[in-house]
Amino acid sequence: MKIIIGLGNPGKDYENTRHNAGFMVMDEIAKKCNLEFNKEKFDAYFAKGKIKGEDVVLLKPTTYMNNSGFALRACLDFYKETMDNVLVIYDDKDLPVGKIRLRQQGSAGGHNGIKSIMNCTQNQTFDRIRVGIGKDDRIPIIQWVLSKFRKEEQEDLQKAITQASEAAYYAIDHSFDKVMNQYNKK
Repeated sequence: MKIIIGLGNPGKDYENTRHNAGFMVMDEIAKKCNLEFNKEKFDAYFAKGKIKGEDVVLLKPTTYMNNSGFALRACLDFYKETMDNVLVIYDDKDLPVGKIRLRQQGSAGGHNGIKSIMNCTQNQTFDRIRVGIGKDDRIPIIQWVLSKFRKEEQEDLQKAITQASEAAYYAIDHSFDKVMNQYNKK
């Protein structure tokens, strides 16, 4: 089983904000796989299906960003899965809009959603796709991540969402090393 979790904040107030880049990618994955987030389970919007012969669970936590790990922990416990079968998709202010970066381990880099996942799973080695949201040093980071993307960023944002969703889809039946080789060079 593969568990793909995209980080963000639930509700209309947060739609299309930078911090919801993970949710945006999850919506694209669900569309590509003909799945719908029509259930709530594990404190998350939930979709499950068979993709490429593999059982796949898609999660968008409703716990808000800072508590994302609770939703993932509940899902892992229910399915008796390990972090080896998890892919986390989230925003990264240190990447420009339009860029994605894949990695398998590392620190939270100041990202509270990733800190929560690390705390709840006691693990920092897991597959990740980071989606660039850029930054503006004149704007406090909390305001920045909760701001909407600018009109001139939309094309680059869509490119990153498409690439990240394609990488996640590819990761369903390929090793993450292969996925990184394929998508980190784009």
